[in-house]
Amino acid sequence: MDNSKNTQKKSNIRALVESAIFIALAFVLSFVSIYKLPQGGSVTLASMLPIIIIGIRWGIGWGLGSGIVYATLQMIQGFYPPPVPTAFNYILVVMLDYYIAFSVLGLSAILRKLKYGIIISVPVCLFLRFLCHFVSGFIIWGVYAPDGVFPAVYSLTYNGSYMGVEIIFSTAIVVILYKILPKKYLSPLV
Repeated sequence: MDNSKNTQKKSNIRALVESAIFIALAFVLSFVSIYKLPQGGSVTLASMLPIIIIGIRWGIGWGLGSGIVYATLQMIQGFYPPPVPTAFNYILVVMLDYYIAFSVLGLSAILRKLKYGIIISVPVCLFLRFLCHFVSGFIIWGVYAPDGVFPAVYSLTYNGSYMGVEIIFSTAIVVILYKILPKKYLSPLV
């Protein structure tokens, strides 16, 4: 085996190991919640930050893949069955509230070459996650809206109540990490 193939193999092994460690860290951090809402959603100890870091360090493929694995773990941890009459709507909720919502965290890779890419990517990726929950809340979960409250307003309020805090909290943590950690830990490797 030539040297470039050997180097690529080592790089893939390192990416796999780091991704596994960061997914596990994200999963553990998701259990540390400041508060939880009744139909799902919580403010955690920056549990999505490790998935964003994978995208920054290893690129979009590893970031999206890690988001999908993390989404599966989140469903195992606590799946909230949607109030839907059809299988299509059920699949829509699974996709919007889990697989797409957590996969977008890997889109941090798009901003990874910017000077402050890691800091910029946290609010951007978490806002994209919020949009997934907002659409799901409006389309599906809006049945929980109090009488006289439009489902979009209910969804904005419900999902904004935890995602807004999560965005602020996670951004503050990444700024602190950016200041105290050596830059190599929050920078692209490939």
